[in-house]
Amino acid sequence: MVASGYARECFQVHGSVRKAAVDRSLCQLGVERISIGDVQRLDWEVLEGKIRRWIRAARVCIRVVFPSERRLWDQIFEGIVAAGGDDSPFVETVKGAAIRLLNFAEAISISRRTPEKLFKILDLHDALSELLPDVAYVFLRLRASDPIHTQATEIVHRLAEAARGILSEFESAVRQDPSRIPVPGGTVHPLTRYVMNYTSLISDYKATLTELIVAMPSSPTGSRSSETSGEGDTSLPMMEMDVPEVEGQSPLSAHVTWIIVLLQSNLESKATLYRDGALSHFFLMNNVHYIVHKVRGYPELREMIGDDYLKRLTVKYQQSATSYRRSTWNARSPMAKGGGLPSSGSFSSGISRSAPPAQALWTAPDPQLREELKISISELLIPAYRAFLGRFRHHIESGRHPEMYIKYSVEDLEVALSELFEGSSPSLHNRRRSHA
Repeated sequence: MVASGYARECFQVHGSVRKAAVDRSLCQLGVERISIGDVQRLDWEVLEGKIRRWIRAARVCIRVVFPSERRLWDQIFEGIVAAGGDDSPFVETVKGAAIRLLNFAEAISISRRTPEKLFKILDLHDALSELLPDVAYVFLRLRASDPIHTQATEIVHRLAEAARGILSEFESAVRQDPSRIPVPGGTVHPLTRYVMNYTSLISDYKATLTELIVAMPSSPTGSRSSETSGEGDTSLPMMEMDVPEVEGQSPLSAHVTWIIVLLQSNLESKATLYRDGALSHFFLMNNVHYIVHKVRGYPELREMIGDDYLKRLTVKYQQSATSYRRSTWNARSPMAKGGGLPSSGSFSSGISRSAPPAQALWTAPDPQLREELKISISELLIPAYRAFLGRFRHHIESGRHPEMYIKYSVEDLEVALSELFEGSSPSLHNRRRSHA
């Protein structure tokens, strides 16, 4: 056909047959015919699954299907097209499939930026970056540039820019989280769990993000006014921030540290929502302890924020725990101070109103922290209660209505304390009175 002057027709027949074969391959790999607009209208939960399938399909298409077509074309038309220095007939054969494949990644790269998209965008970025040399092999054999290779390269750049933008917007979201309802029982706030799980995933993508994140976060002033977004802002006012300065810290590490600083400051604002000062300390203790526990569990995350800042966070949660114990168990208990009966004639009138049973529904979700609290409170309260009973039992039992003063034994108190911070009422009030 070529010798008879029908080269173009020969190319067209070959292209139409092979286009159909390539399209069948894409369908078998799950690459749908879907427009950029349709992709952007899909729910993110649906897109996550499609991104996973796309990455698998892209690797097969770019490393197997397209090169196979390239080799077939070379074998059939060897010396015919190459002699003219033009392989555009082959490009036309697979261009439609390549555009169909790349349009999906392009739609993701220009979609609305939200924090949950970061890691799938990074997966896409890594996959397509890894495949760029294969795209060049297929489409740049005999030409200096090609629209398919150019499009793939631009998508990689846009995915990188999207990742940088999402990280910056995530920092703003942490700073401005507007929730004004305190979590029940002073437990770990959902924001704390979300942010720390997020930063842990950031540490898993450290290699990629280190290459992409080249700018440090904006330097904070620490002032209250500078940490609100201006008129109409619904976020909580931020407290003065404890920003660590680490010499030689990478831009990514600085961003991760800054996120935790913002979280800590936001939590301090949320702690002020509690009317009970003891519960405010308890809330901060729980949440900062969760941050410390998460950082210690991820070596990459710990390396990024540095041991100095980790120590400061540890001191912070320990100080909150001490403040909680002092405000609840030390300050208002006459027996813990070694005093006598309160003048009102009721022992309970001298105890903090935050003490059990009011604290029965407070929750310390971390088992180790919960046990440490129980032990420290028991070491303070049980000896004091035992000494109190020993000092005044004779006077109380010899008087009228002793049950008004001593309702529970030391054992009853030990059981009640052992059930604290579980998020449910202890059995103290269900136990039989020892001195009825």
